[in-house]
Amino acid sequence: MPERKGYHHGNLRQALVEATLSLIEEKGPNGFTLAEAARLAGVSAAAPYRHFKGREELIEEVARQGYEMFADLLEHAYAGGQPSPIAAFETVGRAYLHFARREPGHYIAMFESGVSVAGNPELAAAEERATRVLTQAAETMTAHLPPDRRPPPSMVSHHIWAMSHGVVELFARGAPGSRAPFSPEELLESGVGIYLRGLGVIPDDA
Repeated sequence: MPERKGYHHGNLRQALVEATLSLIEEKGPNGFTLAEAARLAGVSAAAPYRHFKGREELIEEVARQGYEMFADLLEHAYAGGQPSPIAAFETVGRAYLHFARREPGHYIAMFESGVSVAGNPELAAAEERATRVLTQAAETMTAHLPPDRRPPPSMVSHHIWAMSHGVVELFARGAPGSRAPFSPEELLESGVGIYLRGLGVIPDDA
C-alpha cells in the first residue's frame, strides 16, 4: 500500500482523504468501509462523522480534490493554446495520461467510483474546470471549419475525453506495453489525429 501522511491534530479531514486514497488504490472504490479508512488514519470509527456523513461523501471529497489537481494540470499543459492549438492539445493528452499514472486513487475516485457529480456543487465546479480546458481546446481547433461542418466543441471534447479514458483503462494500467506494441501516448496521439482528420481539423497532407 502506498505510504500516506498520517493523522496530525487539526487535519483529520485530510488524513481521512489520504487514507481513502490508499484504500482505493489497494481495494477499489467499493472495497472498503468508512471504519477501515478511520483505522488507517489512526482515529476512532466515529471520528470521520465530524467531517463526512458517510463513505460516499468522503469519496466525493477525494474526487473533488482530484478534479482540482487535474484541472490545474490541464490548464498548465494547454497554456492558452501555445505554440499552436494542435500542439497544445497533444500536450494536454500527455498530461491526462500522466495524471492517471501519478494519481491512480484520485483518478479512480473521479471516474470509476460512481460518485454523483450533479449532487455536489463543489465537485461539479471542479469537474467543470477540467472539462472547460478540453472544450476550449476543441473550440479553438475547430474555429477555422465552415459553420455547417463545425461540430459542437463540447461534443468534440467529450469524444476526446472518452478516447483518453479508454487508453488509460486498456493500455496505461498495470504493465504498459503488455497489450499493445505501442505506448499509451502513441495510441492516444494517433487516435486523436485520425479523429481530427476525419473532422477536417487537420488537413490530410499535414
